[in-house]
Amino acid sequence: MTAATARHPRSGISSRRVLAPLGRAEAVAWWRERSGAVAAGRLAVWAAYEEPGRVLGTVSLALPDKPNSVHRAELVMLMVHRAARGRGLGRRPPAVAEEAAAARGVTLLRLDTETGRPAERLHRSAGWVPVGAIPDYAADPAGVLRPTTIHYKRLGTGAISPATR
Repeated sequence: MTAATARHPRSGISSRRVLAPLGRAEAVAWWRERSGAVAAGRLAVWAAYEEPGRVLGTVSLALPDKPNSVHRAELVMLMVHRAARGRGLGRRPPAVAEEAAAARGVTLLRLDTETGRPAERLHRSAGWVPVGAIPDYAADPAGVLRPTTIHYKRLGTGAISPATR
């Protein structure tokens, strides 16, 4: 379903977590590896489609499995096809993930993005707060190590309810 989104650079999808070149078979295998986490409720995935079969972007929400961390989650794998940039896909899928997280009782989200990239500005404009940068955190599609900035966003306040512990 979303294998096309992980393909880089041929698909035009941008993600620092995907090293080039990544063929269709590798992309399909990568997404299939995540199906167990989706089935177990530890990962939620959304895709934006232009037409059936043409994925323009994805975002995932990684949910922890530890009792002391059910209040938080991580926004991961926000990818938008180059041809779809400037149409709000950098904002809409994360907003959907944030709403779904809040509906699950998540009150704190985190994400990381390559320092200095346009996505960093986008996240800050959407209310994400930068915490700091880590040097050489992840490789870009060419394999060059790049710094990343960690961000958080509060969705609500409060303690973990006894029912969710």
